[in-house]
Amino acid sequence: MKRSRQWQLTRRPQGAATAEDFALVEAEVPPLGPGQVAVRNTHLSVDPYMRGRMDDKPSYIAPFGLDAPLEGAAVGVVTESRAEGLEPGQVVEHFHGLREVSVLDGTAVAPVSLDGIAASAYLGPLGPTGFTAWLGTTEIAPVREGDTVFVTGAAGAVGSLAGQIARLRGAARVIGSAGGPEKVRYLVDELGFDAAFDYRSAVPAERLASLAPDGIDAVFDNVGGPQLEAAIGRLRIGARIALCGMASQYDGREPYGIANLFELTTKRATARGFIVSDHFDLLAAFRKEVGDWMREGRLVHRESVFDGIEQVPEALLGLLRSGASTSGKVIVRLEV
Repeated sequence: MKRSRQWQLTRRPQGAATAEDFALVEAEVPPLGPGQVAVRNTHLSVDPYMRGRMDDKPSYIAPFGLDAPLEGAAVGVVTESRAEGLEPGQVVEHFHGLREVSVLDGTAVAPVSLDGIAASAYLGPLGPTGFTAWLGTTEIAPVREGDTVFVTGAAGAVGSLAGQIARLRGAARVIGSAGGPEKVRYLVDELGFDAAFDYRSAVPAERLASLAPDGIDAVFDNVGGPQLEAAIGRLRIGARIALCGMASQYDGREPYGIANLFELTTKRATARGFIVSDHFDLLAAFRKEVGDWMREGRLVHRESVFDGIEQVPEALLGLLRSGASTSGKVIVRLEV
């Protein structure tokens, strides 16, 4: 019987997660049952939400089980199939990654059409990451022609796409925050943001007062905390906020009390949280539009690639620490 390595959670973190919370375990690959496929994974997605699943508390998605395989988005190649419509050699996507081989019901696997686009893009701009950015700027806090838009955590996988999509939607000015001068340069020089600031060395409220003197129309927030508070303080009447994440509170960090929420009332603003799994009816429209932008060269994306399944903890912990080694979409690439 074939064997495969997979990552498991061995204990729940107390405060910040560490490499000692994980174990790489070898397990037997079970024989296929009727309607099942075996997928040799080639690219694994690493995402901030995974930290929340390491805690045993209610959320929009179930916690990871202890001593059980970890889950996550993945792209791979079908090696064996007993499922109608799925043949060996097909490139597919699924949500049972962080392992070398996944045995799944055929209904849990979807073929992807590469059409000149790399398979890893289905974890980034054409995957849940891109879908999140597209939803936030299109449906949740729709960007309108002439808007001033602020994106927090803008050098990350979601934020870097949200800022570009805002521009493609007609925003007149796009501002981003990021952790470190190198990431700030990336936003302005490579992604075309009009302005950006390093939240680690600046007071967000002061920087936004300077960079958005006439106010902000739309906010795509990945961070929360002082950056969200600063954005609320600069809202224009009728502004929209897409609440995507709260990175400032991840990994055991203390919550931050936002003091100016009444500004949402006085500015007649809306702040709306969202989860991509509630909007799968829009997936085809998203992939059509973003796919076209990518083929036309109008959308840029960066990948931070870690080679080898052994690198999963390093990739995840680097992402949670917002280190210089991670910008754009974080991917673990397996031997292909």
